[in-house]
Amino acid sequence: MSTADTLRSTRLALDAARDHLIGLRSPQGWWKGELQTNVTMDAEDLLLREFLGIRAKDDTAEAAHWIRSEQRADGTWATFHGGPPDLSTTVEAYTALRLAGDPVEAAHMRAARSFVRESGGIESARVFTRIWLAMFGQWPWERLPVLPPELMFLPSWFPLNVYDWACWARQTIVPLTIVSARRPVRPLPFDLAELRTGRPVPRRGGLGWDGFFHGLDRLLVRYERRPVRGLREAAIRRAAEWIVARQEADGSWGGIQPPWVYSLIALNLSGYDLDHPIMRRGLRGLDRFTIRDERGRRLEACQSPVWDTALAVNALLDAGVSHDHPAVAEAVDWLLEEEIRGPGDWAVRRPRLAPGGWAFEFDNDLYPDIDDTAEVVLALGRTGRPDARPAIGRAVRWMTGMASRDGGFAAFDADNTRTLCTKLPFCDFGAVIDPPSADVTAHVVEALAQESPPGSPELRRAVLWLLKAQEPDGSWFGRWGANHVYGTGAVVPALVAAGVRRDAACVRRAVAWLESHRNEDGGWGEDLRSYTDPAWIGRGASTPSQTAWALMALLAAGERSPVVDAGVRWLVEHQRPDGTWDEPHFTGTGFPGDFSINYHLYRLVFPVNALGRYLRACGQAP
Repeated sequence: MSTADTLRSTRLALDAARDHLIGLRSPQGWWKGELQTNVTMDAEDLLLREFLGIRAKDDTAEAAHWIRSEQRADGTWATFHGGPPDLSTTVEAYTALRLAGDPVEAAHMRAARSFVRESGGIESARVFTRIWLAMFGQWPWERLPVLPPELMFLPSWFPLNVYDWACWARQTIVPLTIVSARRPVRPLPFDLAELRTGRPVPRRGGLGWDGFFHGLDRLLVRYERRPVRGLREAAIRRAAEWIVARQEADGSWGGIQPPWVYSLIALNLSGYDLDHPIMRRGLRGLDRFTIRDERGRRLEACQSPVWDTALAVNALLDAGVSHDHPAVAEAVDWLLEEEIRGPGDWAVRRPRLAPGGWAFEFDNDLYPDIDDTAEVVLALGRTGRPDARPAIGRAVRWMTGMASRDGGFAAFDADNTRTLCTKLPFCDFGAVIDPPSADVTAHVVEALAQESPPGSPELRRAVLWLLKAQEPDGSWFGRWGANHVYGTGAVVPALVAAGVRRDAACVRRAVAWLESHRNEDGGWGEDLRSYTDPAWIGRGASTPSQTAWALMALLAAGERSPVVDAGVRWLVEHQRPDGTWDEPHFTGTGFPGDFSINYHLYRLVFPVNALGRYLRACGQAP
């Protein structure tokens, strides 16, 4: 294909993608793509409703339809498209289908059961799964790690206090201390004996912290038999008050599923009946996170309207859309209304810092995050709107004030780096702390390069952090997206925006890494297994979002090469007739190696970014 043909096809593809993106915005001016995760959300929703006595027949049937549709030919469920079978997910899905009345001898149930037993049964499932089963009498509470509510009395400077946990883990741990103390059992109408093997539960042990906490857990088990009654009840009251104080306007806790469902259970166990306003608001809020279509009923683990809207605005600006176009102007109006001006848990570590910035969702105002704030600052600053300047100024002050001591930036908290809590026997699933990451730091660098004075101390320290974080192979680790392609795709444009020369060694090494990990079809992809198996780093089926991330990095580095042209052609050739792209693979990350996300808008916004920047690099106005 000639250069002229490539430019012509690129422009046509960009125009179609731009129009499709504009067509997806809401009447209020925001964008929100589906945030797809895995069937544990739906299984646990049914279990929550069973526990509270509100499980409806129609909801159960629709959720079961969705869960069955996600089962693979081998009878298992995975945590991401094309991923390996996951034991705990399969146990929870199987339990939900039994709630729905699926016969134990049905072929799909036999296949699931066979995998569970071959993989060690319920005994080998993660702690969170066994907690759910314990609440229904399917696992003994005595065989679970202890999580005492007395943790609530530890001061914020003391190890293992609740603020040592990341915000998502903190909001989950606090209600679970109540659940762990109350040890409820509300029996199911069936038994799951067919999933138990009688084998011992695998335990971390040995020397070091693992051995220490295993011994501590044994002491806590003894304490649980006869806790100090006055202290225990006071701790439960404090935990319940902490939970109530953190319910968001939409009824959620943090706008995410785990703390939401556990908080409802914990408050119910603390005497809040279903007619209490807090419980009603919490249950009603789940409806907005529920999707119903021909495949059934499913829940989003969280929602991403602020993130999606900021990404969409930046994509449209890259596509050449004017800042006064209604799609951009109305999105800016909406984003300005979403600015957070109140305190949150972040203030525990930064008590003198004035609030500002944005959160991820519609209503999780208690937990603004640095990543969203950086992306919104970029979008607002690029529009040149004078009325946005005060919000940008407040956001930049808050964002820079949230730098960790080492100069890097995490998602929600500053200096949330104490690893001691990761050693607890309870923590066998997901990230539980929030240390600085390359992708978040890169987004902050890009925003500061646009909004701060050149050479500002915060910008210099963040750039230095990124330079130190570069992997030996030239890539950067991606905390919130899969994985090294995402990290590298974020860092290279940020470094160049901050003034790092395109011929600098760090940039050239990143370019070499990206070029060496291009697929034969011209695109890029990286499987989520790269978080746990280094053999997968930079390897995976080509996807629109990951191809776009690689292209944005290469274009920022000044590359105008056959590799870039081939990547652009891959996007053009794989575009759907309606202007968007198919992307069944998950390219977003919740917990590296444990919980993955398919942001349905990623497949569209990032190709728009890449195609618009490609045309501009070729001297063509997008």
